Formats: sequence, C-alpha cells, structure tokens
Amino acid sequence: MKAIITGANGTLGKHLSQHLKNQGWTVLPWDRHSVTVNDWHQSYQFLQRVKPDAIFHLAIASSSTGLENEGWRINHDWPLQIADLCRELNIELVFTSTAMVFSDHAIGPFTPNSQPDAAEGYGFEKLRAEQGIRHKLPSARIVRLGWQIDETPGGNNMLENLCQQAAAGNGTISASECWYPACSAINETVKGLVKAYELPGDTYMLDSNRQWTFFDVVNAIKTKHNMDWHVVANQDFVFDQRMQDPRLPMPSLREAFPALKPI
Repeated sequence: MKAIITGANGTLGKHLSQHLKNQGWTVLPWDRHSVTVNDWHQSYQFLQRVKPDAIFHLAIASSSTGLENEGWRINHDWPLQIADLCRELNIELVFTSTAMVFSDHAIGPFTPNSQPDAAEGYGFEKLRAEQGIRHKLPSARIVRLGWQIDETPGGNNMLENLCQQAAAGNGTISASECWYPACSAINETVKGLVKAYELPGDTYMLDSNRQWTFFDVVNAIKTKHNMDWHVVANQDFVFDQRMQDPRLPMPSLREAFPALKPI
C-alpha cells in the first residue's frame, strides 16, 4: 500500500508516517515547495505519477507563508481540490477535521448525530471543508480530532502548550475544572486514523477522554513526566467537548496517563 500525507512534517504527520511505515506502507510527503497548493495541474501530475492508494490530508494553515487569505485557502479550498482529485484518480481520502466544528456554546458530549455549529474561525473553515468533501467525495473518511498529547515537548501538542504556559507563569499553570476537553495520546490517534481508512466513507470522531476535566489531565501529564508545575484550578471555561463514537473506539486516556482516576 502507498500513502501520501499532507502535513507530513507536522507533529501528527511524523507519527502517522512512522506508524504506516511500521505497518508496511510506502509513505510519501506532499511537498508544497514542489507541488503548489491549489495548483490543479501540478497536483494531478504528481498524483498520476505516484499512484497512491490513499491520501491522508492532515495539513492545516499552522504558520503564515504570506499567501492571501491563507487560512481559508489551506483549510477549505485545498481539501476540496484534493477531494476532486481523489474522485478523478480513484484514490481513497482520509481527511482530519477537528472537535472545534462544535462551538463553545454547543452541548456535549458529542456523538455522530450531533450537529456541528461553528460559525467562525478555524472550526468554521474545517466544517465547510467537511461539507464540501462529503458532497464531492462520499467515500471520504472525515475524522474529527481533539487536542493531541505527545510524549515529548515540541510541535503542536498539549504537552508543548503546557510547558510554554508553565514557562510564562513561573511554573504555574491555571487549568479549568469545568472543561472536559476532547483529547488523545497521539500514538493512539494515528492508529485510529488507519482504522478509519479501513471503514466505509463517513464522518468519524476520535477521542480518549472518558470523564476527565482539563485540570485532571494537566495533573496526570505532570505526574507522568515528573514536571515541577504548580497546577491551579479555575472555573473560567465551562464546556463539555468530549466526542463519543462507538464505530471507532479509542483506548481510555487513562491507559496513557495512569494518574487519572478510574471511572
């Protein structure tokens, strides 16, 4: 099997690339320097030459390159073009979306029957991309993800974010005990994405949080990595962001972070 990964140099992309290689896949990155985003001709030639079985579209507009209206073009326009190319060339598509398609005003936990309502920002861009992809390519697997937790700092993941908060706060992190975040260990997420590839086209959700608040999760990460953090509870953000999808079950977050209290 052969896969192309967009966003292969990102935190999630690196883990997915390694996992697929371990499973015997041939993996190629989509190099945006040689195959320009939203250039149909270049993209078509690239895919026709490589002949992948699947595209895992992970890329987002994470850092500015100076492209006009970059967020919309990368998070919305490019996925729709990839969906068109996959339909044209008979390539399977796994598209990663986000729990943020549900606004902070929505009532969780969310299930496959929950209606996303994001009306602005990144969540809105991803929601519109979901809708466009589903219209163009019904066979696509759309997978909504929560906040990813890596084993080491660096890149775009919760551990890095907490390290930055601790550095800015002289070792203190303030964490809501009223927010239940959608989140997963990144090594389990990549397994889930490959399982999604094996399922029929639909919209799926990956989340390992069974019952824990952000305050609980931060303390469990602190314990696992022996961090010298002072974690202070607050009630500033009240939101149940958890996602529950029995079609694509994830291991409990407690398997990665044993300090979490059992259910």
